[in-house]
Amino acid sequence: MSYRNGYTNGTYGTNRYEETRHNENQAGEGSRHLRAGGYGGFYDGAPSIPPEPEPQPSLPSFRRRPTDDSVGDFGHSASETWDTVDHDTSRGRDRDGRDPELLRLHGGGPGRKQIDDVLSHINDDWDVLIREDCVPVHVALQLMDYSSLGRGNDYQDFQRTSKHLQKALKSIVNEHHQGFNSSIGTFHKIQSSIQISQSRVRHLRDSLQGAKTNLMFTNPELKALGASSQQYDDMLQILGQIEKLQLVPEQLDAKMSDKHFLPAVDLLQDALRMVRKSEVENIGALIDLRIYFSNQETSLTDILVEELHDHLYLKSPYCQDRWKPYNGEAKSSFPADKGAAPSPKTWVRPLYHFLDKLDTSVSMEDDASRNLEANSFEYIHMVIESLNKLGHLDVAVDRMEQRLPVELFAIVERTNQEVDMRHAATTSGSRLVDNGSMSFDLSGHAVRNEVLNDLLCTLYSKFEAIAEGHRAVHEIVTGIVKREGIGHPDSLTRGFKEMWKLYQSEMRSLLHDYLATDGSQGYRLGRQPAADDNMFQRTSRERNKRVFKLSDIDKKSADLAKDQFDLDQILEASVPGLVSKSQRRSGIRQGITGNVIDGPVAGHKLLVEPNVFNIGSLLPPSLSFLQRLRDIVPHDAHIAMSTLTSFLDEFLLNVFHPQLEDTVTELCTQSFIDIEAFQQDSYWSQHATQPIFKGTFTFFSLIKSFCQLLDTIPPDLTSTQLIITQILAYYDKCCEWYRALVRRPQMQAQDEVCLKPAAAMADTGEVRGMCERILNNEIDVQQEHPLQQEVKLLIDKTNMTPLEPFDIIADRRSVTALCLIYNSMQWLASRLQQLRRAVPEFSHKRSDSKKSLHTRQLSLSTNSDTQTENTPVYLPMTQETVSAFDSILSSVRALATTALFALHIDIRLGVIHMLARTMSAHYILAQSAQDPDPSILSLNADLLSTVDTLSSHLPDAAQRFIITGLALLIDTYLVSNASHIHHGMNDHGCGRMQLNILVLSQNLKSIETTTTDHSIDLVRSGRYFDLFLEGADSIISRARDRGGAGLEGFDLEELKTLVELWYKEGTESSQREVLVKSQRDLGDHLLALSECLWNR
Repeated sequence: MSYRNGYTNGTYGTNRYEETRHNENQAGEGSRHLRAGGYGGFYDGAPSIPPEPEPQPSLPSFRRRPTDDSVGDFGHSASETWDTVDHDTSRGRDRDGRDPELLRLHGGGPGRKQIDDVLSHINDDWDVLIREDCVPVHVALQLMDYSSLGRGNDYQDFQRTSKHLQKALKSIVNEHHQGFNSSIGTFHKIQSSIQISQSRVRHLRDSLQGAKTNLMFTNPELKALGASSQQYDDMLQILGQIEKLQLVPEQLDAKMSDKHFLPAVDLLQDALRMVRKSEVENIGALIDLRIYFSNQETSLTDILVEELHDHLYLKSPYCQDRWKPYNGEAKSSFPADKGAAPSPKTWVRPLYHFLDKLDTSVSMEDDASRNLEANSFEYIHMVIESLNKLGHLDVAVDRMEQRLPVELFAIVERTNQEVDMRHAATTSGSRLVDNGSMSFDLSGHAVRNEVLNDLLCTLYSKFEAIAEGHRAVHEIVTGIVKREGIGHPDSLTRGFKEMWKLYQSEMRSLLHDYLATDGSQGYRLGRQPAADDNMFQRTSRERNKRVFKLSDIDKKSADLAKDQFDLDQILEASVPGLVSKSQRRSGIRQGITGNVIDGPVAGHKLLVEPNVFNIGSLLPPSLSFLQRLRDIVPHDAHIAMSTLTSFLDEFLLNVFHPQLEDTVTELCTQSFIDIEAFQQDSYWSQHATQPIFKGTFTFFSLIKSFCQLLDTIPPDLTSTQLIITQILAYYDKCCEWYRALVRRPQMQAQDEVCLKPAAAMADTGEVRGMCERILNNEIDVQQEHPLQQEVKLLIDKTNMTPLEPFDIIADRRSVTALCLIYNSMQWLASRLQQLRRAVPEFSHKRSDSKKSLHTRQLSLSTNSDTQTENTPVYLPMTQETVSAFDSILSSVRALATTALFALHIDIRLGVIHMLARTMSAHYILAQSAQDPDPSILSLNADLLSTVDTLSSHLPDAAQRFIITGLALLIDTYLVSNASHIHHGMNDHGCGRMQLNILVLSQNLKSIETTTTDHSIDLVRSGRYFDLFLEGADSIISRARDRGGAGLEGFDLEELKTLVELWYKEGTESSQREVLVKSQRDLGDHLLALSECLWNR
């Protein structure tokens, strides 16, 4: 089989172009000769393939390759391996990936696979033929050379390769012959199209030359027609513009009502540019539109400013999620502290999301598919971009600064009213003490804190949201200024600094209003001054007082709201833009302004009573707000971060601390000058184990509250010193009260105050030393018992200075007061001891750099933990103040001890005084006595009354200290002071004395218990007077004959006194014989007694 391309399926024929030539001759194409490279091959004739060369002698086995003469088949020769491997390789390449260039050249049929195999074999074994420097003759000579330098052995492989190449080419031609044939026709069509295009271009060139020739000649009629046509075109354009302008108001109102302000501004500016063109300037029909558009520009500016203020100051309902209402947890919004990192949040501020996505490098585009107002910050961005497009950005910034004070005042006033409504029961009950005097009410402290926490947390949350809005405005305006290249940018970005100044003013005003207690607060608490109770009294009418104000109407009334809405709709429909949003709200602003200037001072209604102790509820929220504000302040706002708390530092230093000192001083003074300050507290059992003064509990409650207050403000040595000073003042007052109780009445005025003997001995001296030993149970075995030493000291002192009735603290009220002083001072000292806590140096002298000190401390003040009843309260002190504090505590305890010593000594002086009266009675009786001496009965009654008072007001240990030793005192006094029986004693008188001793002994058994140290039976005094009944001779006999048996426990002086008492009646007898005999016998007995007992 043969093809027109000259290739056959077998070997080369004798003439491979014979068939082609025959077919071409039959087609009538003449005897055209095919040139080399065409479809006919490279020769004009039909040369036959040269015969295969004669077989050469066989080569040695190591050089000879296996050969196969089979034609058209890579069967069992050396090339079989090549063919198989190449076919596998070709199939591998066909599977793994195909060369795009080969696919384009050879297609994807069987011919492509064959040609790939052949080309691969040529590249591997016959690469010399595909080099650029290949010389065919040299290759042919090598094929004819069978030597070791030639390639004659590869000649058969060369023939097979040539056959396979021819076969592959024929396959390619067979697959693509239709395309070759169709390309010939396509070539003729393209050539024909080119010829047609050339002819059209020639015709067009001729036409242009003719038109050029015609245009070179002038035609006046055509010139006039052209001018008229141009005028008509201009008129049509103007009419079209007028038609567009007539549609603008409706479109503008629709966009403004939908709050698509960006396209509204573009539409309005396009309309303004159109009506302000010079060609339409003289058209009278556009005057109304020109005025309308100018008014709409002003109206749109006002509306944009109002919309901006609505979102800046949280008036829009879409702003409710920008601030957090109070939820009852006042401290939750305060961080534990700013020094200690706050707890991590699970949400990020919407402001930060907005700033992260903010791009002011390009103008903002309107997005009609969503409601921008739902995102407050994006809406603010859109409003500011609209104002910038209008060219009124500076106007908006100026209005923001002008209205900022009023808007902030309105925010505070509105928040104040909301909190007032939520706590109506609490705020309606808050009252001030008349005449501006201060009160200290602990019961309402929690309620006041709740109200203040609600007010400040809500207000500061709104302030924070407003600050975020101003931060967004600042960033947007700054970006627009950079984008537009506006000069003097500081005039447009100064708003944040102005807002910060107003924040300082509002915070300072709030702190001052709720802390300051000076001046009349009637108006500030929302109460008018009380009118005179006399309704018939004629008073002059206040002509300046307003009877009625429009601002007093109920703006929430449904009827008023309906009428206002109808009026706005009528005005808007009649003249759109005539009543702007700012004008509709002017009534509200006038109402606010009216409220501000209507009162005597510009301020807000106070919800709770001003009190310096409110600082605990005021300062932590304020500090927390300032710390949060630190994250909002832009870095280019010209606000130093370190000065954010400077105004609070100045307030604390210049206002709060002086006010605190005055308030604490006055409250402390009230606590101990009150008429009931030194009266027993009716509810002492709720906070003490023994009765105490009412003033003591009030004073300590004040100190404790003040310590709690100090825990919420920066520590300061001055505040600690103030507390120590007040404790010292209270101690001085208690000392004055004590001295007033124990002061000795004076018949004449003297400069020096004299104390009663018991108080004088309790202050200093040997008696006080003995009392301290008894109280501390200090016993020295080598010395007498402290009780015995004390008895001797008291007897000696009273013998030297006899007691008067007014020297004894006899009344029960005074004894009770001394008991209360002891209990109160001990209780106060123990409670104050619990407040003691030494801390490192945190302050310096007040004269040292006060401002820098407070600034540093306030910035580090982070104690915002919630104070509860169980929270321990401490008074922070340095080592210097700790010494002063401990000294005062020692003084307070010393006062308590002194009062206890005074009771201890006074009861003994009372006993001595009554026994002295007993000794001064007559004991020479004509008959035996049936009743004890009246002074003994009075002494028993006084002892019982005193012990009853002590048992109900003193602890058991103090009672035992006072009562123990009374029997020893009585027993010793009756014996040692028997010489005070000046009128003598007979047997009946001695019987009465023994009756007195018996009565006292029985009474002592009911009030004193027997101890190992002494007995309460008065045995010694009873034995003493038993010896008197035995007589002087018996005493001498016991001393002389019995070796002093029965006289144990009595010294020589006591026995001499007993002997003298025996002869007292005879020595004072009026009969001379009896007098002389008694004196002689007395002398003998005293001499004998001295001889017998001198060395005992």
